[in-house]
Amino acid sequence: MNPTDHSITEDDIANFLANTPDFFERHAELLASVQLSSGHGTRAVSLQERQAGLLRDKIKGLEAKVVEMIRYGQENVAIAEKLQRCTRNLLLTAHARDLPATIVNELKKQFSVPQAAIKVWQVNGIFSGEGFCTGVSEDAQAFASSLTEPYCGVNSGFEAANWLSEPAQAMSLALVPLRAGPGQDAFGMLVLASPDAERFQSDMGTEFLAQIGDLAGAALTRLLPQAAAE
Repeated sequence: MNPTDHSITEDDIANFLANTPDFFERHAELLASVQLSSGHGTRAVSLQERQAGLLRDKIKGLEAKVVEMIRYGQENVAIAEKLQRCTRNLLLTAHARDLPATIVNELKKQFSVPQAAIKVWQVNGIFSGEGFCTGVSEDAQAFASSLTEPYCGVNSGFEAANWLSEPAQAMSLALVPLRAGPGQDAFGMLVLASPDAERFQSDMGTEFLAQIGDLAGAALTRLLPQAAAE
C-alpha cells in the first residue's frame, strides 16, 4: 500500500502565512535572513527591504494617480468656468437674431477654437433672410438629424466645412447637432474646426461637446416659429 502523498505546495505555504499573521512575530529572524531579488537588478535584499521597496513603488504609483486626478479636476473647473461665461453672455443677448453670432464668438474666445459656424433651418419667417439660415442643403439637415452624438474627426468633405470663413484650413472638425429637446430632429448644426488634424479626434470624448450642443440648442429655440417675434 503506497503512502498518501502529503507534499506541501506553494499554495499551502501561502495560505498558512495568510492565516497565521503572528508567524513572523514568533520567527522574526526570518525577516532578516530570507534573501530575495531586489526587483531592480541582481542585488539580493532581505524580505523586509523587498517589502519596503514594493510599498515605495506602490506609493509612487498612487501619488502619480493623485496628481493626475488633481490635474483633471483643475481642467474640469476651468472648463466649467468658461462654460459659465458662455452661458452668461447668451442670457445677456437681447435679440434672438444675435444668438448664433454670440455662440460662435464665445466658443472661439473661451475655448480657443480657430473657426466656428452655426446654421439653423425651419426658423421663424422673420429670420429667413439671415445668413445663419441660408445655404443648407436637405442632405446636411438629414445628416445633422442622424447624429446621435457629436462627430469628431478629419474633414472628409463635409458640407458644413463650407460654412466656415476658411474651409480649406479645417483639417479636423467637430459637428454638433442642435435640437430643441432629446429625441427630436435637429433644427441646426454647430461646426468647430481647427487646422490641427489632431484637435478633434474620432476617439475623443464628446460629453462636453454634447453639453455645448444642448445649451446652444436651447438658446436657439428662440429662432423657431413658435417663438415670439423679436
